[in-house]
Amino acid sequence: MGILNGFTNGTKTASNGASSSMDAQSLRAVLENVIDPDLHQTLGTLSAIHNVEVEGDTVRVYLLLHAPLHFAAERINTACKEAIHKVFPQAKGEIFVQEKLAERPANRPLANVKHLIAVASGKGGVGKSTISANLAAALARKGAVVGLIDADIHGPSVPTMFDLEEEELRGTKNEQGQFIGHPMEKYGVKLVSMGFVMGRDQAAIMRGPMQAGYLNTFIEQIAWGELDYLLFDLPPGTGDIQLTMAQRVPLTGAVIVTTPQNLALADVRRGISMFNRVNIPTLGVIENMSYYVLPDGSRDYIFGQGGGEKIAKEMNAPFLGEVPLNINVRKGGDEGLPVVLNDHAPMQQRAIMELAEKLASEIRRRGAQGQQVPTVQIAI
Repeated sequence: MGILNGFTNGTKTASNGASSSMDAQSLRAVLENVIDPDLHQTLGTLSAIHNVEVEGDTVRVYLLLHAPLHFAAERINTACKEAIHKVFPQAKGEIFVQEKLAERPANRPLANVKHLIAVASGKGGVGKSTISANLAAALARKGAVVGLIDADIHGPSVPTMFDLEEEELRGTKNEQGQFIGHPMEKYGVKLVSMGFVMGRDQAAIMRGPMQAGYLNTFIEQIAWGELDYLLFDLPPGTGDIQLTMAQRVPLTGAVIVTTPQNLALADVRRGISMFNRVNIPTLGVIENMSYYVLPDGSRDYIFGQGGGEKIAKEMNAPFLGEVPLNINVRKGGDEGLPVVLNDHAPMQQRAIMELAEKLASEIRRRGAQGQQVPTVQIAI
């Protein structure tokens, strides 16, 4: 797909001077039957085809598609070109796309961020920060512009997971004298953490209002720029930080991380219930440490089996998938290389890329249910 420089109306005239109206109409009819892989509806039903142009052997198709498109675009692109070749075998297909985004309040915080996602857990020790870091890196790997806020003020882990332990937050003062911080960037992800403010071994001793104040600083006084996604790695539980998020940030939704055992699942219920009470949708449940693959290829379900999927069904939330327990995940976190970027760990890499794809699909599905307007242009 290519950059959309503006829609045109009507039918192009072929380079030999003959009208291509009939060909364009035939192509449109075929393209209307292409299925959107996330929304499971045809492009015709979605009114996604804005225009079709035929000029010589070149066919240009202009689409309006629900955001985000970083995973779905390739499949839609391929399906459209296959549809074109059915009626115009010698054609060179060019697919141009414009995103549709949900209407957003103009004066909201983080107005230049398209999708705001909280990554939460009911209890500690389930690998929430590992999942946050890997989801951010996976989305960036697909070409998205991604930010990650380490909102766990007492236990910041982003500096370690991105090999930035010695870095300090830098910034400048604006015309009003207000400090504006500049996020770190690693692996295509923009990063802010309390770990960039305090020393590595310094304890963050503060009450709830101070924690909320730091989170507000990360939201309001960081030069994030335009982002496709901004992820918030929340501390465990349902305390001050979570409530501040609900009050200050118009979240697209929340992702809940758990492990399979019953002790973790009880806390998942409470976490989802909290987000429901503040009208934040649960985009999905991720089960971490799902199983260990033995040398013979069989699976050892150390912490139990199927708990994440079970609780997702019980709470009427999507189940995004499982991440197996593996030393590469631990080493990646300790060494500052998210495992999703490690080509020598294909099982974990594939599992996390699939989680990111399902997350993007769920965001598209929910966005398509509401009123949408075309707002931004992208190149794929």
